[in-house]
This record gives sequence, C-alpha cells and structure tokens, in this order.
Amino acid sequence: MTAGARFLVKVCGVTSPADAELAVAAGADLIGVNLWPESKRYVDDGSARDVLAAIPEGVLKVGVFVNATAEEVAARVASLGLDKAQLHGNERAQDFAALDPAVLLRAARVRDESTFQTEALWRPSLWLYDAFSPGFGGSGREAPWPLVAKLARRPFLLAGGLTPENVAAAIAAVRPDGVDVASGVESAPRRKDASKLRRFIEAARAAAHAIVPAP
Repeated sequence: MTAGARFLVKVCGVTSPADAELAVAAGADLIGVNLWPESKRYVDDGSARDVLAAIPEGVLKVGVFVNATAEEVAARVASLGLDKAQLHGNERAQDFAALDPAVLLRAARVRDESTFQTEALWRPSLWLYDAFSPGFGGSGREAPWPLVAKLARRPFLLAGGLTPENVAAAIAAVRPDGVDVASGVESAPRRKDASKLRRFIEAARAAAHAIVPAP
C-alpha cells in the first residue's frame, strides 16, 4: 500500500441498479460491470447503462472486457461513460498503446512467476492481480498471495476468492493498494448482499488502516 493514497475497494459483477446502490452505500470506490458475454455476471449495454446511471460522481465506473479489440474498448468507454476499462483476457499491450493509460486497468491472472514477465509491457494506471482459472475471472479461487506480494507492480488491487472472512488476512499478507470482490459479497449468483458488502468493506478498511504503508 502506497503512503498517502486512499485504499480502494472495487465491487465487480454488478448486474442491477439496486446492487449498484447497495455497493455505493457500503462505501465502494469502484463499481464494475462485466461486458464479456460469456461471464456469469454479463450485462448487455442497455442493462449496463441502467447500472452505471445509479453510480454517483466520485465512484469510478469500470467496464470489464475480455479479448475485445482496442477499437471496441475505446468506443464502449465513450458510449457508456466508463472511467476505466478492465482488460481481463489475453490482450497484447502493443495493441492498446494508443489508449490513454489513465483509462486502463490491467488484470493479470497469476499462474506463476512467468505471469509477471508476460505482463511486463503493460503500463496501466492500475493493476489487478487475480487467481488463474480456466475462464477469465469469477472463479472464487484465491490468488497466490505470497507471489503477488513479492512481484506485484503498484498501484494494484488484489482479487480472487476474497470474502468478509478472509479479506483482512489477504490485506495483511499482500499489502495491496485495494481489493476487488464479486462472488464473495453475493447472496445468490448475480445478487449482491447488503450485509456481506458492508462487512467486507469495513473489514478491508480496518485491515488497510492497520498496516504500515510502503514509502
């Protein structure tokens, strides 16, 4: 965690305006909508607009993409009014060189140390380190915390299997600049739970406050 920076909490896979409002009320800093059609939490552009309309100024709007072209990402960032585009697939850094780095949130699915070498060409404004799974995120598996703690590039969010019960331990072990959660705060698939959201964010902020920031 970087000294002086606000610890970030991202709630991802939001599928309804009501759940966006729950996440905002609980204290989320970023809210993500999944625009990849094969995701369990996919929303089409019409539904995404409804969700994003429920997010107030000051909370960042994130669109999650998997293997979309740079042209498609740029067009949908503009049409949906996104603050950030989370690239969660096998995209190549050189294909996105023309996009403003401030918009890019690069997700790396950590398999082993080679993942960090593969991702070395990216220069996003924010990183997200997730567990490797056969799909592209949303597996509920924990990322390899020791490896992320050792090799992550800052600023970064930690994702992968986080819940209200383990997020404090994850933050203490990895010392990220923020955390990302989807299934860990759901009452049912695609449905966020108000109590889990509140407990998750409270636990995350308390744990972040307790650690000594990196200089």
